[in-house]
Amino acid sequence: MPLGERGGWESSESMYCGVETDFSDDVPSLLSFHISTGGFDYVLAPLMNPSYRPSLVEGNGSETEVLPVSGSDLVLAPSQWSSHVVGKVSSWIDLDSEDEVLRMDSEATLKQDIAWATHLSLQACLLPTPKGTSCANYARCVNQILQGLGNLQLWLRVPLVKSDGDSMDATTEVLNDSWELWNSFRLLCEHDSKLSVALDVMSNLPSESSLGRWMGESVRAAIISTDSFLTNARGYPCLSKRHQKLIAGFFDHAVQVVVSGKLVHNLQRASDSNAEGTQRHPLRSYLDYVAYLFQKMEPLPEQERIELGYRDFLQAPLQPLMDNLEAQTYETFERDSIKYIQYQRAVAKALVDRVPDEKASELTTVLMVVGAGRGPLVRASLQAAEETDRKLKVYAVEKNPNAVVTLHNLVKMEGWEGMVTIISCDMRFWTAPEKADILVSELLGSFGDNELSPECLDGAQRFLKPDGISIPSSYTSFIQPVTASKLYNDVKAHKDLAHFETPYVVKLHSVARLAPSQPVFTFAHPNFSTKANNQRYKKLRFNLPSDAGSALVHGFAGYFDSVLYKDVHLGIEPTTETPNMFSWFPIFFPLRKPVEVHPNSPFEVHFWRCCGSTKVWYEWSVSSPAPSPMHNTNGRSHWVGL
Repeated sequence: MPLGERGGWESSESMYCGVETDFSDDVPSLLSFHISTGGFDYVLAPLMNPSYRPSLVEGNGSETEVLPVSGSDLVLAPSQWSSHVVGKVSSWIDLDSEDEVLRMDSEATLKQDIAWATHLSLQACLLPTPKGTSCANYARCVNQILQGLGNLQLWLRVPLVKSDGDSMDATTEVLNDSWELWNSFRLLCEHDSKLSVALDVMSNLPSESSLGRWMGESVRAAIISTDSFLTNARGYPCLSKRHQKLIAGFFDHAVQVVVSGKLVHNLQRASDSNAEGTQRHPLRSYLDYVAYLFQKMEPLPEQERIELGYRDFLQAPLQPLMDNLEAQTYETFERDSIKYIQYQRAVAKALVDRVPDEKASELTTVLMVVGAGRGPLVRASLQAAEETDRKLKVYAVEKNPNAVVTLHNLVKMEGWEGMVTIISCDMRFWTAPEKADILVSELLGSFGDNELSPECLDGAQRFLKPDGISIPSSYTSFIQPVTASKLYNDVKAHKDLAHFETPYVVKLHSVARLAPSQPVFTFAHPNFSTKANNQRYKKLRFNLPSDAGSALVHGFAGYFDSVLYKDVHLGIEPTTETPNMFSWFPIFFPLRKPVEVHPNSPFEVHFWRCCGSTKVWYEWSVSSPAPSPMHNTNGRSHWVGL
């Protein structure tokens, strides 16, 4: 493969680079020239002679006309058609033309092209850019095709443009912002899960904010014209810094690159032939440069490689209060050394504050780990005591009887019998023999409070001294609106309401974060009020960057940030996240119907944390720019249970 195979990228589709070609009825020669000689992975080739028009074909009704397609399907093996050819629907078609003959010809040709591509078992077929400002009939025909489509993917060709003009005219906006064109088209296609985008990358790029929107869309290919390349000092093609950054982003999101156009650079004559003396492909220097950009990308860190399989994969959040976790789950989280280093730092600071140096040998601090699991917080606390030279007495409280077995064995193996007492009990119902100086817990979820930390710690704080310390001392949830086409389509594929009313834990990757995150709910501990009120409500207003252009919100990404103690933080909120920590993925709150938002209009969101006698759940809705249905009303799809 010309872009190379390197650690961390082996499974990425972005390794493949294609070339756009003209029509040829000799497909084997076409592949030989562009793949064998040129080194490209596949060709993006028209399926039908561009001169063909159904209305020009004369038939007498007694014989079947043979379509002027690219020769017989027998000229290539099925595997070659599938792996080396992406079809191009005839670029002249205009399904929204006022010329009835052209419109009817376009409909017939579109259907014939797609039928032939399906017959050839092609993986993808490129649809031409809609002409004019209306694409309703084009989208209608594509929607019909999508309903009966098998494995074939359709790529809609869209120019990557966004004007910075201030015009509020809707027609002008569609012409000036290619995202508006794409959005109009896909909203008209109910069956859009097999519809993706192929972006034509121009020499001039829109703003960073405008480009960012596409990272959450289903972009499958970036078609780069040779005209978009600059020329370096030796006469070879290169790309601007902004183009390089964009292409690197596409590589990271498994977007394939297609080189298009003619040779426009004055290359040295010595490069016209290769070592064997055969003619060098005229576009090989462009391919070499794309390969260079791919190869200079930093290899994925080990942790990112481990998490590749979790990218954009919907997972139900853990409910450790209701369910007993399995050994494999414990083991996964126990490998997160960064998290326990932060806990150790927090406990060390708390020990020093509780016991001055001059009394370190006299006073023993009582520390309770509530929700001890298999003991990582116990170990971190004892290491903090050793580090600060403080005396420590630990109660390890755990409700999972299977984890308690592990705790007993751990105490014996480590020789902690004189320091650690194991309590097999739910922390909310335990009667402690003494009050604690420090209460340590690890009940945080992706959204901070979604594993019922408030309820659990409210129940446990009765055995904390009035001046005792809770670690964590507080935690705050955050949300931000995101474009996430893949996640939305994955939820939509279930074809029921329940999945749209369920938050999911997701390793977010193919998403566009449309505005900075904002805080939602904050819980502080200890809370010695007679009755803690954990039911909350928050209204938030987001604004898109003025140069971003419109975008489609598919849902909200949720995060948390916690203060363990004083200046020791732990969290996954993007601007303050703890580096190299992997215990928590963000949480995703989907919308039943995506909401289009604009830079000059406020985007208002409402979030509720609701509490019943047997369950806790979230509700969410949008009130502006257009109201959305209330999600998860009365915990119809509740997912955290008491």
